[in-house]
Amino acid sequence: MKNFIFITSLTASFLLTSPAHAGGGGDCHFHGNAPAKESVVAGCANEQKDTLIRNGKIDASWKSVKLDKAETVEGKSKKEWKVTFKNDAVKDASKQTLYLFFTLSGNFIGANFTGN
Repeated sequence: MKNFIFITSLTASFLLTSPAHAGGGGDCHFHGNAPAKESVVAGCANEQKDTLIRNGKIDASWKSVKLDKAETVEGKSKKEWKVTFKNDAVKDASKQTLYLFFTLSGNFIGANFTGN
């Protein structure tokens, strides 16, 4: 009886859990230390920009703004991705450039208008 319960529980755990996807995919959440490709980070930056718009953190005028630049830079403790969007429609010149930061493997760190 114990073996039956053990085998049933083990089988259920394999069938009812979702598989882990290392290295990314469509959800912009990555595991491991492999550096993400620029194209992957660019896609994730656009998704994150849309999330910031949806959450009211930035104005809807950012929706049509295309990525200006994606580059690796020295972060506070290690290299990271810095993605830049420029929106000339914003009246406040200090808020015309939006910076998004990602780990080297592609996970979102934060966003600001200072670039630091």
